[in-house]
Amino acid sequence: MKLETFFEKFDQFADAPGAVAKMRELVLGLAVQGKLVPQNPNEGEGAELVSTASAIREKLAGEKKLRKLRVIQPIADFDRLDIPKNWTLTTLQEITEIRPRNSAVDSTLASFLPMPAIPQSYGGKLKGDIRPWSELKKGFTHLADGDIVMAKITPCFQNGKSAVINGFKNGIGAGTTELHVARPFAPVINPYYVWIYLRSPQFLLEGIPHMTGSAGQKRVPIGYFACKPFPLPPLAEQKRIVVKVDELMALCDRLEAQQQERDTRHAALARAALARFSDAPTPANLQLLFHKSYDIDPADLRKSILALAVQGKVVPQDPKDEPAATLLKDLKNHRVNLLEKGYPNPSESKVQLKKQAKQRRPPNLKKLPKGWAWATLMESSILVVDCHNKTAPYSNDGIPLIRTTNIRDGQLNYKDPKFVTEAVYKRWASRVYPESGDILITREAPMGEACIIPEGARLCMGQRMMLIRLDPGFIHGKFILLTIQAPCMMNRVQDKPVGATVKHLRVGGIETMLIPIPPLAEQHRIVAKVGELMTLVDQLESQLAASRATAKNLLEALVAELTAAGAPSPKVRA
Repeated sequence: MKLETFFEKFDQFADAPGAVAKMRELVLGLAVQGKLVPQNPNEGEGAELVSTASAIREKLAGEKKLRKLRVIQPIADFDRLDIPKNWTLTTLQEITEIRPRNSAVDSTLASFLPMPAIPQSYGGKLKGDIRPWSELKKGFTHLADGDIVMAKITPCFQNGKSAVINGFKNGIGAGTTELHVARPFAPVINPYYVWIYLRSPQFLLEGIPHMTGSAGQKRVPIGYFACKPFPLPPLAEQKRIVVKVDELMALCDRLEAQQQERDTRHAALARAALARFSDAPTPANLQLLFHKSYDIDPADLRKSILALAVQGKVVPQDPKDEPAATLLKDLKNHRVNLLEKGYPNPSESKVQLKKQAKQRRPPNLKKLPKGWAWATLMESSILVVDCHNKTAPYSNDGIPLIRTTNIRDGQLNYKDPKFVTEAVYKRWASRVYPESGDILITREAPMGEACIIPEGARLCMGQRMMLIRLDPGFIHGKFILLTIQAPCMMNRVQDKPVGATVKHLRVGGIETMLIPIPPLAEQHRIVAKVGELMTLVDQLESQLAASRATAKNLLEALVAELTAAGAPSPKVRA
């Protein structure tokens, strides 16, 4: 396959993660493998340039214009690299001056290049400032026009910070000490070809294991920079490679700009589609949001659905439904009757009655849909109970102990299971035994995760969580669960989270959390509609993921084909 064909297929894999970045890596990789432009046997041999460089080095050394070369041992096997016949493997230390020095009058104006001034992108411009040479000659890395520089410290090295020095004041300057520098022996090497080599994915990837130092301060040693096998083509081919890389990188820039323009346009369309869905949260309007290029996070869509649900916007209100105010009044009478009879036990019933008597709702709450009413979580429940605030002793088997890590995204899981004995279970559940249909909510680590205990489960409630018991004849458990999961939940917590480092909900924050209660019939309709919409989000997310995976696989297959065979191409169309 020709490289031009690869670029022409861009629309087929444009949705693959980092598609343009992969194209840039491909271009740079092919360039230093001799697979980007065709070889010309009339252009000589790369080995001839090494001989020329050696002669230049000897001449400069004899004239005392060159510091004595510190021989650095090669770090890799030269025989393992496959290059064209008229190329040769050498090292930068053989064909350039490593760590060069400048000589200038102190008053000479020169350029200074800090690390932030070195671009990460291919073709980025250097941005230095001007200083007298007297301020730069000591304590910095010497630089001059034509030098090739490479950042040696993490993460700058991995990000490809490197450059060819050009346009310095009076042709000289200095820069950060976190640079490796090579000064080419003209006319042996094109500095921009070296730059391409330093940015190639293989050079960057293989350099990471060679880095030394502590975390956050690791550096690429001079040996890797100076002595890694360097594929050297004839000078004329070097120049053709640089021209071709520039051409293809410019094409990548245009493709990236087209993507950004498309993304901007699609973002506006996505906002419009999201507003339309907010006004009418139907499956049809939800499906509009899953255009493959809108790039709306499905997690954000799920939050939007939950937010709309607790605002009464996912299903219409029915004036025939019994109002929530009547529902809550009947629930209160039912709850008082149960608690006064000693439910769930005499001690706990007294605690619950006392807390219920203290329940208050602030004035001027946000207006709810017709038929809805505000209530605290305790007013919506039969009881709300805190956990036993000690770490339960584990046993090898027995009753599962549910910790905060076992509650995520509205579901109960049994990852990394822990168990307690029957005796521990009875002591830890002395206030109330957890039952199927109860809601568990975490107070920290993290706060606000919740789930419903599934049918048939027998479990022990661990630390930092609370249990909510509802009566399904008045309140739908899944409706309360989605109000807890809704993104506006924290706005309804009256006793706000506390904690210097790890935020956690107070017990009172959960007990007095404000809940918008619809009529019971509407609760059931909301739960059904949210389930329908969430299922559709799951399906659309899977379809989108499959589409992107297909694009990714196509991109990887095309890259593998080109990398294996090479594809010199004289012309490429945008």
